Amino acid sequence: MIDAEFPRWVSEARSGRRAGSAAMRPKLPDSPYFGIEVDDWSDVTRSLLAAQPLSGETLVNAVLSSWDSIFESRLGSGFHIGREIEPTPQIMGFFLHALIPLELAKGDPGWRADLDSSEKDLVYVPDQSFSIEIKTSSHKDQIFGNRSFGVDNPGRGKKAKDGYYVAVNFEKWSDARGRLPRIRLIRYGWLDHTDWVAQRSQTGQQSSLPAVVANNQLLTIYPREI
Repeated sequence: MIDAEFPRWVSEARSGRRAGSAAMRPKLPDSPYFGIEVDDWSDVTRSLLAAQPLSGETLVNAVLSSWDSIFESRLGSGFHIGREIEPTPQIMGFFLHALIPLELAKGDPGWRADLDSSEKDLVYVPDQSFSIEIKTSSHKDQIFGNRSFGVDNPGRGKKAKDGYYVAVNFEKWSDARGRLPRIRLIRYGWLDHTDWVAQRSQTGQQSSLPAVVANNQLLTIYPREI
């Protein structure tokens, strides 16, 4: 049941509908979801988002402004991304990682980009427990981490992998023939390091999220309706 005291954007954030039966790793006692029935995980996520100083509306505006600015920029002798240049998804994701913190810092200097590998991508200076990791992907509805995300290492020695996340999915160039690619999804929530599951093959380089985790711990805030 959605709490009437939640901000409107939190109440309107939607759980996902991705199908899948991949096994989850167990929740640890320090997880906000520990001991909670899966059916109630989305309510836990809403409570966590309601406590965030960064509202969903502000985040969506920063992501969309960052995306649009990529295509307004000029490179070299006046070349434009989307006309003469079509960067790889990895480079488009890099641009988002770089621009989102800058867009947010314009409106609130309490936010900044990370300064070293021990910090989250988006740092909230007054209270770093609200800092946010940014994940981007050209997949239609999934995000991925390095294989290290899916092994038993909560981030000691580097940035902690528990905490707030924003997940941005965008179109590939091949999805947008005759126009510029668009942002597909923006999701906002909380992930524990044990939520990531590494590829079974030792040579695999990725970790992913089981559907039940992605659906209930990363809530969709854009588009507002599907």
